Amino acid sequence: MRSAARDSLKARALWFSARRVAEIFPETAPAPGPGEVRVRAVLSAVSHGTEMLVYRGEVPEELPLDLPTFAGDFSFPIKHGYASAGRVLDTGPGVENLSPGDPVFVHHPHQDVFTVPAGFPVRLPETLDPLRAVFFANMETALNVVHDTPARLGETVVVFGGGVVGLLVTRLLGMAGISPILVVEPRPERRLLALKMGADAAWGPEDDLKERVYGATGGRGADAAVEASGSGAALGAAVECVAFEGTVVAASWYGTRPVGLPLGEHFHRGRVKIKSSQVGMVAPELSVRWDRGRRSGAVISFLQDPRIPLDSLVSHRVPFGEAPGIYRMLDGGNGGAVQVVFDYGEV
Repeated sequence: MRSAARDSLKARALWFSARRVAEIFPETAPAPGPGEVRVRAVLSAVSHGTEMLVYRGEVPEELPLDLPTFAGDFSFPIKHGYASAGRVLDTGPGVENLSPGDPVFVHHPHQDVFTVPAGFPVRLPETLDPLRAVFFANMETALNVVHDTPARLGETVVVFGGGVVGLLVTRLLGMAGISPILVVEPRPERRLLALKMGADAAWGPEDDLKERVYGATGGRGADAAVEASGSGAALGAAVECVAFEGTVVAASWYGTRPVGLPLGEHFHRGRVKIKSSQVGMVAPELSVRWDRGRRSGAVISFLQDPRIPLDSLVSHRVPFGEAPGIYRMLDGGNGGAVQVVFDYGEV
């Protein structure tokens, strides 16, 4: 079905025009051509880890863009962001899987109206609140991290980082029967959120961490650890906290920042494994049974699951026009933010 609105539409998009400079610029959303759809955003979510690396210029300038919806490059300017929930505005010829008015999630930068190939949007249930839908990308990442974490029923996992991904990993691990789950997070308010999300204990990084973990596991150490804080120091602490033959899952992207690890003692003699988790692929050992379509379906089911209190993670919901100031706030010390959401107004 095609809408009658066939002209180009004015739009606004957020760009990082230089290091630590975010600006909103005018854009044009062309009428959708064959196989394309035009989407009007309702809400979009900030990725506090990846986007802040880009904003601060802590990404290798020559690194290729990994989403076709991005524009520019990492040497600036760049249009970034990848968590937009909205509705289909109109469709081009040949589009059969989407219709005007359909609720969708798109891995697209912060922009109020945009045109993309019809294969890009993920069709959402009509009953799914957009405020929960904007967590699609982070939930997808969290599910991938859990799939990459070799923990079994009755085993212990330490999650480093109480940001959105770390909190979602904590909740999904708990739903999978992992216990105890221990969270390490410097901010007290996030430690409280971790307990709400199902952690059995939440500590600051300065709290005799290794002794606490070994004490909670009968002297064994954790079976696995997930580093989702973006801190190289946390990755090093994770190596020290896992048991003999334990695994550390590195879910963070560190950009150009150097990371030093303690590899001379426990890592070597303890046969500790460090494993990268990246959402661009499903876990290789699951790829016979899982593809992106199945993963998307699972993510949507989790977004609808009332056992996951996603609303409690939204600390800031602000009009899109205030977005540049939000990045300055986050860069200056976070301002108590957990999940920032940009609001584009009603569709």
